[in-house]
Amino acid sequence: MRIDIATLFPAMCGAVLSESVIGRALKAGKAAVVCHDIRDYTKDKHRRVDDKAYGGGTGMVMMPDPVFCCIESICCELPQRPRIIYLTPQGCALTQNLIKELAGEKYLLLLCGHYEGIDQRVIDELKPEEISVGDFVVTGGELPALMLADAVLRLLPGVLPNEEAYINDSHFDGLLEHPLYTRPEEWHGLRVPEVLISGNHANIKRWKYDQSLSVTGRKRPDLIGGS
Repeated sequence: MRIDIATLFPAMCGAVLSESVIGRALKAGKAAVVCHDIRDYTKDKHRRVDDKAYGGGTGMVMMPDPVFCCIESICCELPQRPRIIYLTPQGCALTQNLIKELAGEKYLLLLCGHYEGIDQRVIDELKPEEISVGDFVVTGGELPALMLADAVLRLLPGVLPNEEAYINDSHFDGLLEHPLYTRPEEWHGLRVPEVLISGNHANIKRWKYDQSLSVTGRKRPDLIGGS
């Protein structure tokens, strides 16, 4: 898989994805991430990419031409047109099921807006999918893009040690994850549940499932039965 990120802050994206599990996977060639600076595609000698909004209002709006030229240049580099995603609070919710779907793609292109957003005309022209990471607003699309990229990349073969490393995650099968414990067996007078140190794998599996149901019912009852 290759993920391209169109952004005003490529160094920010590269720094985050170069660390930890994802960074090691990229260095090992399990996938590729390429960050592109939208400012490289402006014709303004000051590398200006934004201007005041027509109709008034606070904040600046990213101009359409640099964004369009950046996206089209990336598409021309690839053997097939990528799945283009614009990270925006107005998009559909990013879910684990959508992450699974995206992990099956060969090419993803993530477009990061900034300031007040991007001129609507280039959105209408490119027709990207619009995806939101939550009902809140951050200063730009970089953090949402990094969240999406991390979630997708960790599902690729060879990134995590094995499939078991993610199939028990919260939301992977519609439930939240069971409680987790590690050494020591007793801490502040609290002991690890006996079933987890019993060595009985069938009982442990049943306990984990029952706990997942309990945690989901308590914290996210809306997930039970897909309601």
